[in-house]
Formats: sequence, C-alpha cells, structure tokens
Amino acid sequence: MAQQAYMTETDNGGSGPERPGSRLRRLAHRLLHGWRGDPRIWRRGIVLAVLALLLALVMLVHSRIPNRVGNLGSLSETFLPWLGVAVPVLLVLALVRKSATALVALLLPAIVWLNLFGGLLTDKTGSGGDLMVATHNVNAENPDPAATATDVAASGADLLALEELPASALPVYEKALAGTYRHHAVVGTVGLWSKYPMTDVRAVDIKLGWKRAMRATVATPQGPVAVYVAHMPSVRVKMKAGFTARQRDKSADALGEAIADERLPRVVLLGDLNGTMNDRSLNAVTSQLRSTQGAAGSGFGFSWPASFPMARIDQIMVRGVEPEGSWTLPRTGSDHLPVAARVKLDTGA
Repeated sequence: MAQQAYMTETDNGGSGPERPGSRLRRLAHRLLHGWRGDPRIWRRGIVLAVLALLLALVMLVHSRIPNRVGNLGSLSETFLPWLGVAVPVLLVLALVRKSATALVALLLPAIVWLNLFGGLLTDKTGSGGDLMVATHNVNAENPDPAATATDVAASGADLLALEELPASALPVYEKALAGTYRHHAVVGTVGLWSKYPMTDVRAVDIKLGWKRAMRATVATPQGPVAVYVAHMPSVRVKMKAGFTARQRDKSADALGEAIADERLPRVVLLGDLNGTMNDRSLNAVTSQLRSTQGAAGSGFGFSWPASFPMARIDQIMVRGVEPEGSWTLPRTGSDHLPVAARVKLDTGA
C-alpha cells in the first residue's frame, strides 16, 4: 500500500522522483497541442522550406553544376556528403518556428541525402581477403618519417604505397621498412613496398613534367596483379580563381588512359588522388575502377586533413578483384590518414 501511495503521489505531481520519459511526453504534448491550435503553422517558415528545397536541388543536380566558373561543380562534389549537416540544422529551426511547411519540405533533402550516401552508413566489411594493401601520403614535411614508416608497416599490409616522398627522407623510409618488405621500388616521389616480388616497374606519365605515378606487376601467390601508385597534383581554393584543379584534372585523364591500356585483368590503384569519388573530374579513373571504401567499407572513410578529416581524397580502387574490407589507419606525423583495404583475388581471372 505504501508503494501504491508513493506512485500515485508522484503521478499527481508530488515530490517523488519523476518517471523516465515523463518530461519528454509532457513536452511533446504541449508542442503538439500548441501547433493544433495555431492556424499559422503552414504559413510560417516559408524561407526555411525554400532553403530545404534548394538543398535537395543542389544534391540532386550536383553533376550539372558547371565547372566553368571556379570549378564550382567539383568543389561542391568534394564536400557533397557534408550538405547533409544542413538537414538537422534546418529541422531545429523549423521546430523553433513551429512550421509544418518547413518540416514537410525537409523530407526531400533527407531522402535525397540518404539515397546518395545512406549505403555508406552500413558496415559492409567482410572477413576474407587474400591481400591487404595500404596507401599513405606521408607529407614531405613529416617531422618523424621513421615513426610514420614503422606505424604503417605495423598494419600488416602486404603492399604499401607511399606518396610525397622527399629525397632527403627516402633513406629513412627504406631503412625502417626493410625488415618488413623484401621488395620495393621508388619512382620520383612515389614508392611501392611489397612482400612479394615485383617486375615491370615503370613510371606512368601523368603530364606533370616530373614523376609522381608508377606501375608494377606484383607476383602474388594467386597470380600477377598490376599495381598503380599515383599522387595527383594538389588543388586549391582561391578567392578569385575558385577551385583551381586544372592540372589535377589533366593528370587524372592521363592516369585513366594508362589504366585503360592495362592488359592484366587484376588492377589495384593506390594513392592520393586529391579528389573524391563524387568529383566528376576524376571520371577517367573512377569509371574504370571500384572504390574499396564504397564497396566494402564502414562509414565515409575520410582521410584528410588528419586533424579533422573532411574528405576522402586518398583512394584504394580495384578492378578484377573483390573488395572485402576498407578502413583508415591511425594518424601518423602526416597531414593525411593512411587508408587500407583487404581484397580477394579471383584465381580464375
């Protein structure tokens, strides 16, 4: 009886502890009750509704945003996933304004965003894989190249690609990685370290005037694999010029031509492409290869900048092999995060 009296007193607003969720229920009741009695809920928030529709439109037609002015299309596609952040912001504003019109309009950008990126929110990582690969832009100004090399080698990767290798630090990387990898080759500022023999190592001309891409045939236990390592030119966002990416785009086209001419059926591309899979300017490459992150990753796998990753510009892409897992590795002394993947080599290819 004492317990019953206590519960009754609490339900009637006494001094006893409040039941879990009762405060939220009262808040929701007041909100809905207030909205029912307010005929202005459909007239308020028209500006918010228009903003929601514009947000959906940008995501729907991002491929049609022209690049003629400051490469605006590529810039928007680089950070396209982040447009989803505007949805909860507009939702809060719509609730504050008590606008039913804005709430209904917000359904459209939410649906569009989920259609574009919802698949990245699920964990598609498998447990198999014959080969583990990793790539890392080590940063030419890395203060501790030896530690960076040791960290990425500890990942267990069978193949390790490094980009932005300065000549002054190259002996440090070679010494630190020698105990893990018996084979390696360096072309210009990119290099490939392998636990398996490599042949047919050569530079890939990406129209820069200096060497920042290479190709090698790696003799894995499951057969030969053509491995490309590339570091696309950097892009910049400038006040007057906009998103300057002309040289990057030219190099991407050249790399795409080289991959199109590849005769081996199994191809792996490792490197810093300075662009995302959404960027149309990388279509010469992305149209031929699969992203391991999109096929077998968990989340967006952002890799740059390392301090607060906002875009995945470091890529592992494949053709003729099956991605089994893709993820980012812990931060090193670089401004990029290393990325890794496991792939299954189809011996029947």
